[in-house]
Amino acid sequence: MKMLTVENATKTYGEKQLFDQISFTIGEKERAGLIGVNGTGKSSLLKIVAGLDTPDEGKVITGKDYSISFLQQKPDFETDRTVLEQVFHGDAPILKLLREYERTLLKLNHAPDNTANLEELYRLQKQMDALNAWDASSNAKSILTKLGIMDFNQMVGQLSGGQKKRVALAQVLIAEPDLLILDEPTNHLDFDTVKWLEDYLSRYKGSILVVTHDRYFLDRVTNRIFELDGGKLYSYKGNYAAFLEAKAIREENEAATFEKRKNLFRRELEWIRRGAQARSTKQKARIGRFEELDDQLSNGKPAAEKLDISLNGSRLGKQVFELKGATKRYGDKLILESYDLLIKPGDRIGIIGNNGTGKSTFLNILAQQIPLDSGVFNIGQTVKIAYYTQESEDMDETRRMIEYIKETAEIVETSDGKTISAAQMLERFLFPSYTHGTPIRKLSGGEKRRLYLLKILMSAPNVLLLDEPTNDLDTQTLTILEDYLEEFPGVVITVSHDRYFLDKVASQLLIFKGNAKIDAFYGNYSEYLEKAVSQEPKKEAKPSPVPAKAPEKEKKKKLTFKEQKEWEEIDGEIADTEAKLETITSKMDKCGSDFTKLQELMTEAAELNNKLEHLIERWTYLAEMAENS
Repeated sequence: MKMLTVENATKTYGEKQLFDQISFTIGEKERAGLIGVNGTGKSSLLKIVAGLDTPDEGKVITGKDYSISFLQQKPDFETDRTVLEQVFHGDAPILKLLREYERTLLKLNHAPDNTANLEELYRLQKQMDALNAWDASSNAKSILTKLGIMDFNQMVGQLSGGQKKRVALAQVLIAEPDLLILDEPTNHLDFDTVKWLEDYLSRYKGSILVVTHDRYFLDRVTNRIFELDGGKLYSYKGNYAAFLEAKAIREENEAATFEKRKNLFRRELEWIRRGAQARSTKQKARIGRFEELDDQLSNGKPAAEKLDISLNGSRLGKQVFELKGATKRYGDKLILESYDLLIKPGDRIGIIGNNGTGKSTFLNILAQQIPLDSGVFNIGQTVKIAYYTQESEDMDETRRMIEYIKETAEIVETSDGKTISAAQMLERFLFPSYTHGTPIRKLSGGEKRRLYLLKILMSAPNVLLLDEPTNDLDTQTLTILEDYLEEFPGVVITVSHDRYFLDKVASQLLIFKGNAKIDAFYGNYSEYLEKAVSQEPKKEAKPSPVPAKAPEKEKKKKLTFKEQKEWEEIDGEIADTEAKLETITSKMDKCGSDFTKLQELMTEAAELNNKLEHLIERWTYLAEMAENS
């Protein structure tokens, strides 16, 4: 059975310890999601698992010939390769053969009468037959097409950032490794492509470890969640919904424990202050306990310490935006044509559509960064815009965090009327005071985005323009942002492919279909998708032949005495089996490199899974029978 084990891994980045003595196992066909606040070390952990980095302490253990493919958040490609050459880049014999075959085929297209090229192609075709490489070749082209890459011979250097990410995704999918590691795979993907990827991964034969902000994707793809929090790794069985429930229970328990420790700490502190003399064994033990409590409370944190967005906005008048007869071209693409739109106070608008249809261009028009070719654009006098772009264009990475934030404001007003400093706002955004002098270049990608979001919100806007705000933000920050937007009194207009975010934030949609065609829909994203599916043309069912004589209805079967007893006991048996499985999973995580013990536990887990499947089948059967009794 193929598996990967991380044993007692510790990693420090500069002066910051990312995680300490963490251990876990990824079993065969497991689909694990990794979540945590930006800057906690998710990407660092992925690189360690992928073998691109090493822990300061601990090790990664795999079996012989265990293969791993890693989709990095920002792939680094050689610009002089074609798309297919990049996809087939690797050391495996089949990939080398595919590269050589495609290269020869390209030469033959340019010189079809070249005898040497024909002979070389014939030789390679025989090798393709021997290695059964034809399926891999057609699979590669099929995946590229599904991901929206049509020109296989285009140079990688000519691709946009989003297209490069798609090529990198195709590259790791085609390799079909034992463990597929995906860092933000849904970035730059539209809904249809994300849906295709979900279906593809549901059929994937190997194991998966994924970091993603897309919570619907996480919910549908995973069967286990790892959470990095405070340098520790927590493991939860089930998908994202199961994780949320389990995490809420864990934090409640931790909060209660923390309060108990604090109360005990206060009592011990009073005793120390009264001048305890460390003469007796009891007094020494009590002083030792005080020091231990002090250490625990210094290193721990109450569950209430969360990212806090409670900033005040500016007053917004009755007029916001109005477009009349608006027309805009971007290169050879028509974005708007004689387009009319009225945006009112309180509007929550989501903008969706395939890449390249002009969504970001439309936001740039509203932000007054680019003009219309023709038509009228009216903007209200009280409108104060904050524009959260995809690239954080104004971020000077040589500056220190506190300097960057103070450029916007040194003191801001919160929604409850209080004033707080820029340094306090940084702390509310989970940047501890000792980090405020850190140059921006030393932050992780997600921490830079969180810092950029803080600067945008500190300007006290009443209109928020958000271009793909969920890219590179962690799920906790997104949850807080969504709650903030729900209470935000101004206008929110967001471009996003994130279905979960749009469902929570937008109450109406603009659907960009390309060539200046823009549809409007009143409702959230899931409602729009449901309506789109219901309007798809359905295939007419062929009429069934009428039987000469209708069959007699079967008599309803009833539970026998033995089945009735089984029905009364089966719920408890299912719960008992699930509890045993949970215990086995917990033991597997603590096995480390003891492969003999791990193999025994995995065999036991497989038997329990089979038993559970059988019990659920019996429950379904007995439930039907019980209804008829």
